[in-house]
Amino acid sequence: MRTVLRRPDFRLLFVAVVASMAAESVLLLALAVWVKDLTGSDGMAGATIFAIIAPMTLAPLVGWVVDRYRRRPFFVAANLGAAVLLSPLFVVRDRADVRVIYVVAALYGLSYITLSAVLSGLIRHLVPSELLADANGVLQTVRQGLRLVGPLAGAGVYAAVGGWLLVAIAMTGFVTAAAVVGLLRATETAPSGPSLRWPAELGAGLRHLAGEPALRRALLGYGLGSLVMGFTESLIFAYVDQGLRRDVAFVGVLVTVQGIGGLAGGLLSATVVRRVGEVGTLAAGVTFFGPAALALAYPRLWLGVLALLLAGMSLPLTMVGLNTLVQRRTPPGLLGRVAAASEALVSGPQALSIGVGALLVGVFDYRLLFALVGVVTTVAGGYLWYGRRLTPPPRPVVRVPGPRRPLAAVDPDVVAGTRRHAR
Repeated sequence: MRTVLRRPDFRLLFVAVVASMAAESVLLLALAVWVKDLTGSDGMAGATIFAIIAPMTLAPLVGWVVDRYRRRPFFVAANLGAAVLLSPLFVVRDRADVRVIYVVAALYGLSYITLSAVLSGLIRHLVPSELLADANGVLQTVRQGLRLVGPLAGAGVYAAVGGWLLVAIAMTGFVTAAAVVGLLRATETAPSGPSLRWPAELGAGLRHLAGEPALRRALLGYGLGSLVMGFTESLIFAYVDQGLRRDVAFVGVLVTVQGIGGLAGGLLSATVVRRVGEVGTLAAGVTFFGPAALALAYPRLWLGVLALLLAGMSLPLTMVGLNTLVQRRTPPGLLGRVAAASEALVSGPQALSIGVGALLVGVFDYRLLFALVGVVTTVAGGYLWYGRRLTPPPRPVVRVPGPRRPLAAVDPDVVAGTRRHAR
């Protein structure tokens, strides 16, 4: 990872993405808390998360728009746009203004897809192919670190001061990201117009995902795992309450443990890609979730800590494997549509599974559901592992030694005399 951070262009992008990710992380939980505070309704608070996820259906359109413009100026404009769309939150005062939060949440979800799609293309443009895994690993490590502190910090700022300061902090993060990327001096050619016709090219990203064998297997395997991974968002509360017999606040401790595992997974992800390839890394991430879920079916604190560390490592491995695969197996002019489509195909089933899990946990024993999650994710991981040869790890670079310095001319008689003297 140090190698990619030595690149001045990537260092600038890294600073910008950290600022943008920080803005995203403080908003995610705080918007739902804000709605809960204004309405007192858990359902209306949960609807905020749905409003953020709903724009995933527009992923093909978002990707098509992203592919029409150069990456660097589009990234700048998208971050500035994200800052502007937050400004209506300054007028939120009471329950009657909740609809403003919903509208902003939906627009925020749309901006999240947009930024993810354009970021994937910008990384591909700035970083050589052999360092893509390192670049994605660095950014995933940062994302996992921010997951530890960002949502709680955002909720804390809202509770202590109010929504206006939270909005101001998030807007500052997006504006900072735009300003820093504006300093990049990246030479890009404008995409050609005829190849981006409407609406023929709208589904080009989905067609590419379906037609490329490695990408198709990756999305099928990860999508299968995602159908049950979201169950754990509700199951963890039952695990703490019914299994460990602890207060619900203890969930925060377990989430922190999972975040530590996420940091470890982010740091290791580039090495894993170099050892087993992108599909193999994705397989490892999905498979790790299997034994973690099975262990949580047996409520013991020490076992739960180990399980959540393993589950935490799972996420960055899957994301680095998938993102690197998409970047390496997609033509640059198509990358926006493919990145947006892959994000939707992964996030959609996972969002659905969160809702289904919330319903099932009230009907079935949580231990049975954890066992189901463990079995399905293990099967999905095995399916991915079987296809790991579709993306073999890169061959190690053989370093050719440079030319040696010529030896100074030596008199043969002197050498012979030296040998006689030695004898």
